[in-house]
Formats: sequence, structure tokens, C-alpha cells
Amino acid sequence: MANNYEIRLCGYGGQGIILAGFIIGQAATVYEHRNAVFIQDYGPEARGGACRADVVISDEPVLYPYIDTPDVLMAMSQEAYLKYIPQIRKDTLVIIDEDLVKPETANARKPIPMPARRIAVELGRLAVANVVMLGFLTAVTKALSVDAVKESILASVPKNTGKLNLSAFEEGYASALKLGAGK
Repeated sequence: MANNYEIRLCGYGGQGIILAGFIIGQAATVYEHRNAVFIQDYGPEARGGACRADVVISDEPVLYPYIDTPDVLMAMSQEAYLKYIPQIRKDTLVIIDEDLVKPETANARKPIPMPARRIAVELGRLAVANVVMLGFLTAVTKALSVDAVKESILASVPKNTGKLNLSAFEEGYASALKLGAGK
């Protein structure tokens, strides 16, 4: 049986959730030569509606692409957090953007908060908050190599934003290390 690593990214349209999922899947398949499937789901609204990206990474062929209980849940909106938090296991790693998600006190699972939105604003472009989260996720999970994710970012974003996106990734990665989460 394949040893799958399941990642669910969720938020609202316009945050780059789908792009982040694509970057993860591409990093796994193209740059690490592993197997991965990527499924996206979003509401009918162009922006602002709920969206989700699920990625399953495996060293063997992925036989079932859907995620029931992810290994990682990364939430960038309160609505998405509330929708998907009931589906996690006790050992699911939960990462939230602390400026956008306020965890329920009734939930015994303590998420790891990180200021993706704030870091993106400090970098001068809110649109890179998703890449800040990818940096954090990469450091905390070690599911993918830093080089593979960076290469995937550069291959996926407009050329004129490559440097900014790499800075966003590095800030997110450094933020995890400061918390001691990536050791």
C-alpha cells in the first residue's frame, strides 16, 4: 500500500489557494519525480467564495485522489477553517493565517498560527500571502524539498514576480524556523 501524504489548503477565492496546490503538486511530480494528484474545488463566485486545493503526494502511484482526513490542513479563512476542521484527525497538522482565522476554543487541536497576510503586506503585495504559507508549510512538514518548491514557484508565477515570490517563500520558511517548527 502506498504511503500517501495528504495536504488540504483552503480559504476563499482570490487568495491563491488553487495556485498553491498546483505549486505543491508540480514540485512533487516535476522536480522530485514523485507521484501526486491535485484536486481543486471552488464556489461559483469569481472571488471571495470558498475554495479548496487537495494534494496527495506519494512515492507510489496514487490510487485514490480524494482526501477524507488530511495530514495537513492549511486554512486562510475562517469559513474554510470551520468547514474542514471537523474532518481532521488528532495528528493532523493545522496551520492557520492568524490574522484571518480564529480557532474555536472547543477544538482540542491547537493550530500553528502564522502571520502570512501580515508578512505579504510587509513585502508590498498581499497577493503573495499564499506563497508565504507555502514557505511555512515546507519548513514545518518537510514533505517537499526547498529547492523543488522554489523551482515550482518560479515555473508557476509571472516572470516579473519571481523575485518577490521567492522572498515571500523565504519569509514564510524563516517564520517557521523562528517558531522552532521546522527543526
